[in-house]
Amino acid sequence: MDAIIDFLNTIFWGYVLIYGLLAAGLYFTVRLGFPQIVHFGEMFRTVLGSRETDKDGISPFQALTVSLASRVGTGNLAGVAVALYLGGPGAIFWMWMVALVGMATAYSESTLAQLYKTHGPAGLYRGGPAFYIRKGLKMPWLGAVFSVCLILSFGLVFNAVQANSIADAMQGAFGVPKLTVGLVVAAITGLVIFGGVKQIAKVAEILVPFMAITYLLLAVYVVLTNLGAVPGVLGQIIGSAFGLQEAAGGVTGGVMAAMMNGVKRGLFSNEAGMGSAPNIAAMATPVPHHPSSQGFVQALGVFIDTLLICSATAIMILLSGVLEPGSGVTGTQLTQNALEVHIGAAGRYFIAVAIFFFAFTSIIGNYSYSENALVYLGVGNPAGLLILRCGVLLMVVWGAVQAVATVFNTADAAMGLMATINLIAILALSGTVVKLTRDYFEQRNAGLEPRFHARDYPEIADEIDHTIWTRD
Repeated sequence: MDAIIDFLNTIFWGYVLIYGLLAAGLYFTVRLGFPQIVHFGEMFRTVLGSRETDKDGISPFQALTVSLASRVGTGNLAGVAVALYLGGPGAIFWMWMVALVGMATAYSESTLAQLYKTHGPAGLYRGGPAFYIRKGLKMPWLGAVFSVCLILSFGLVFNAVQANSIADAMQGAFGVPKLTVGLVVAAITGLVIFGGVKQIAKVAEILVPFMAITYLLLAVYVVLTNLGAVPGVLGQIIGSAFGLQEAAGGVTGGVMAAMMNGVKRGLFSNEAGMGSAPNIAAMATPVPHHPSSQGFVQALGVFIDTLLICSATAIMILLSGVLEPGSGVTGTQLTQNALEVHIGAAGRYFIAVAIFFFAFTSIIGNYSYSENALVYLGVGNPAGLLILRCGVLLMVVWGAVQAVATVFNTADAAMGLMATINLIAILALSGTVVKLTRDYFEQRNAGLEPRFHARDYPEIADEIDHTIWTRD
């Protein structure tokens, strides 16, 4: 099994997804007319003041914070440090580039999730890749494969990994036993997830802005106190990305290392095209009431995750001067060392607390995706949800005290298959995304608040839930 899993991961992550996700991002960027640049302001317009919702959904702001809860995890702290260690400062430039094109992919998949959403148990909106695969591609079996992969990876294993990071951080900084950490995290997680997706959304809209703003403010403080060194750091990033510094220093091979590590870090962090965030995007009541508006909300999520939070980690590490290739100091330890340079011993404790918040919110965000997948599989009843929730809590406790490398490789393979299925689906349905985008901006340019009118889409009349898109 290990050999098979390793082979699948080599295929998925070494070839299919690295190039497939980039190609999809470039394709949607060009075909949609560079929406992440031309319509950048629309991303904020669809989020600001979007607390409006109805009894069947959550607000666009809540959908954004839940998706950020999942996106912004320990990878934003440790993963960026690994990318810098293996790829040098230039990795950050390529991380930015992959996030930039990924914004178009995130827009497309979440727009489709909105369009094909339906009512689930208790009348709540449900949707995501499995649903647009079933309705748009007429392949319900493939939607079921996607859902199983999502539950295995995001619902179970990745939550064990996040719990492991929390336990390591709490034990290292405060000496708390890992089992105790696992039990406490599981208890807090249970209080949230047993309240369902609406409870998760309420917690996320408080915790996520708090943790993101606090982390970014620290980064601003570091930049302001090292303002004279900032141009040099930016020069390092650009120079290393194109091999200028390596050429000057007689070092070769740095460009490919920078590119591959930056691309991988960007793809793993922002999840654009993976098919995860669309599950919560579908549950929002969009403002304006048009599928494209939620697409712009989730594109903003990619911007915040990578171009702001990952960049903050990178800048703080580079300004500290503690990055030493070949030293063996990487991951969380490298980030902690960097902050200790900037704010003293408090840096180690700050990172431990940050890991707690980043990882805990990832756990509840990941769970919300798996609940959606369970509904698609037809077992989203109280008994099915109880089994899933107990499974998540058990994985949190187990992950806190055990090494999770083997199952993590299995989850990587499951996520690789899941992302591959999603990429095929959104590319096959790209014509619909283009039509929705044109419709949205034709109305906006005419001075109207965009609204989705099903009569204008006769070709998908039998694929969408008309009760959702008909409003007085």
